[in-house]
Amino acid sequence: EAEKMHRDALALREKVLGQEHPDTLTSMNNLALALSGQGRYVEAEKIHQDTLALREKVLGKEHPETLTSIYWVAYTLEQQYQYDSILSLYDRAYTGYQRTLGSAHPST
Repeated sequence: EAEKMHRDALALREKVLGQEHPDTLTSMNNLALALSGQGRYVEAEKIHQDTLALREKVLGKEHPETLTSIYWVAYTLEQQYQYDSILSLYDRAYTGYQRTLGSAHPST
């Protein structure tokens, strides 16, 4: 049921706000998290990758929401035992958080 709600919210936001609006990107992220919660990591990874690409374009590479997307891409890859690139992704998110939010921030 949560997945349907997230899909509906995403469809509405895409229609009203457009695909690149930050609120639409949040809905994409929320749908991917719902899929991850169901163990559907391949689907979640695709949506997280799409969200990351759009957030980099719209918000910039060091925006906290972009960094969060990097983290979630790494997480879904880790859940699929695809370890080749996760350390560099986690490091990219961590160092980005340090630069933008500071080392004392809870997200860091």
